[in-house]
Amino acid sequence: MTNLAPGMPPLPARFLKLPLDHRGYPVPRFVHQRDDGVYDFRVVKPGWPQRCRVNKLCWLCGEKMGRFMCFVIGPMCAINRNTAEPPCHRECAEFAVMACPFMRFPNRKRDETDLPADGFNPGGDEAAIKRNPGVICLWVTTSYRPYKARDGSVLIEIGEPVEVMWWAHGRSATHDEIMASINSGLPLLRAMAEKEGKDAIEHLEEITERGLKLVPA
Repeated sequence: MTNLAPGMPPLPARFLKLPLDHRGYPVPRFVHQRDDGVYDFRVVKPGWPQRCRVNKLCWLCGEKMGRFMCFVIGPMCAINRNTAEPPCHRECAEFAVMACPFMRFPNRKRDETDLPADGFNPGGDEAAIKRNPGVICLWVTTSYRPYKARDGSVLIEIGEPVEVMWWAHGRSATHDEIMASINSGLPLLRAMAEKEGKDAIEHLEEITERGLKLVPA
């Protein structure tokens, strides 16, 4: 029987029902299991995003959501309030930012070796930019709106925040860490906006000003 990986924070109650992989990491419900039985944390199981949206399920534990929903997003998604990944329970999200190696270690790169051609990799602009933002935002809200993007994919417009928490290295992020991540990502968003024209650039400036108000002093 596999034991919990060393250094892992205490599991939230809803995670106790999840299986452990060969390393001792709990396997969130979104994770794809390959034909050989290996869990591939980089790939989302087919149909899971839609199932979460339709049935209001937690992205991580798979149980029903309540009124308050927590999105795990990068700073650029906090700027434009768009993501592809459905929300979680707050306690599930907090466990994820303390336990997930990609979110704990800013230098960790996305491993795209042998990814399946039809694999779904969520994350909105953070995924499109394909970077590790180094800082993670937990965005608690009571609403969100799915919509179809121009490429046919389904994205989510995140509702007004009830609470916003910033994390880095498995702990609360500092002001300087948050700003460093934002400042490194904004040029990439601006490059996207410049391809769309003046209106997109002006819109980016407006939402950037709005987003910076969420950064703690």
